[in-house]
Amino acid sequence: MSALLLALCVAAVAAAGLYLVLARDLVGVVLGLGLIGAAANLFLFAAGRIGGLTAAFVSGPEGAAIADMANPLPQALVLTAIVIGFALTCFGIALALRLARLGGKADADALCSAEPPPRRDGEPGVLR
Repeated sequence: MSALLLALCVAAVAAAGLYLVLARDLVGVVLGLGLIGAAANLFLFAAGRIGGLTAAFVSGPEGAAIADMANPLPQALVLTAIVIGFALTCFGIALALRLARLGGKADADALCSAEPPPRRDGEPGVLR
């Protein structure tokens, strides 16, 4: 039952993230990407066998089976992904807010106006 509940939670978080990513507001897009990352982290964490399992680094009673131990690799991967996802979300929000401050709006169309036009020789334009 708990596996079904966890799967439903992952699906709900991923659906909310997808809804926000499809929005026009850049802050919503960044938060949606953060939610999709959280859903991926929950999915990966669930792959490490959630439950009342013993830790892999604690020696259990004699004859304890390896199948009764939790897998530490998904836990380490999720911890790293949380840190990277938080940094990416903070950077994206700062970028969207800066674009909103400079351009007066923070939607997806504002990104096109923030890019400098190309030069006549086809090289990229220069920001001033």
